[in-house]
Amino acid sequence: MEIVSKIKNVLVAPQTEWQTIEAENAPHVKVFTNYVVPLALIPALAAFVGYGLIGYSVLGVHVHSLSWGVRQAIVQYVAMLGGTYITAFVISALADNFAARKDFDRAFSLVAYAYTPMFVGGIFYLLPSLSWLASLAGLYGLYLLYIGLQPMMKASAEKQSSYFVASLLITVAVAAIMSLVLTSILVRSSYMGF
Repeated sequence: MEIVSKIKNVLVAPQTEWQTIEAENAPHVKVFTNYVVPLALIPALAAFVGYGLIGYSVLGVHVHSLSWGVRQAIVQYVAMLGGTYITAFVISALADNFAARKDFDRAFSLVAYAYTPMFVGGIFYLLPSLSWLASLAGLYGLYLLYIGLQPMMKASAEKQSSYFVASLLITVAVAAIMSLVLTSILVRSSYMGF
């Protein structure tokens, strides 16, 4: 399976794999449908099972419900899919400011493959008490994003760090806003009986 090989190469040999990905120059729609959509199912399905079926304990009380699992799955799926597009848009939009190549398809590939540790680490949502490990996997994703900026966006070595920091700050701000919106929708839906 090509997707398993790609995951392994991104996680184990990222320096080499970025060169391969850059040479592929795949359109973002292909990367989205063949890579992001299936991998985003990992944290979504794991969150559904973890929060909806297995549950967790709070002060000795075991908590789980199917509706909570469905909401968590939706949040994970929307966050992964939307986050990939938003981050790619930010990286592409900032390219001119850092003398990098402005190319949305390459920015999307950069983000999609840098998200690989978060996609795979999403399996930890199966046990909500271990869900923090999914976030920890995201730190490796940041490293992948950083080292991928040069081959994918042709960021110069002297501007690579500032390009990464600017992209990261804007992406975090957008992610926080997206999180607030999703949370308010979920809270509202829980009051409506979903």
